[in-house]
Amino acid sequence: MKKTAKPQETAFDQVQKFYQFMNSNKLEVIEFSKDNTYIKLVRKHNNAVHQIPVFAPSAHAPAGKAAPAAQAPVAHEGETIKAPMSGIFYRAPSPSSPPYVREGDTVKEGQVICVIEAMKVFNEIKAETNFTIEKVLQENGKPVEPNGALFLVKK
Repeated sequence: MKKTAKPQETAFDQVQKFYQFMNSNKLEVIEFSKDNTYIKLVRKHNNAVHQIPVFAPSAHAPAGKAAPAAQAPVAHEGETIKAPMSGIFYRAPSPSSPPYVREGDTVKEGQVICVIEAMKVFNEIKAETNFTIEKVLQENGKPVEPNGALFLVKK
């Protein structure tokens, strides 16, 4: 009698199994390493964000209404972290993740503090120095303009 060998599992089969496991357990990242095999799967959220034209809110505000406090950095005493570009401001890497930083957090130089989505690219905004977050000035998921205040900080 001839023994039939068990068919070898291909790398693609392994990736499919990990992908199914990742989905069924609602994981964001999964890594596997054995011998010469290394697999890392990262879930990229495809948040359906409608393109919103970015404009100055005061230009379209009804007569007699003041711009929101977040748009008036003069109302805040202290230093602010400003947006380097226009786009959509996000405080966390995904809707189910905690925010990168919260009010009262101490931030180290190089630490990611938020992301700005511009042209379907998520740009990580990193701290240029050490500081403490005093106030989050921008609302999550809302458009920001270049040099728009994001955070009030204390160095």
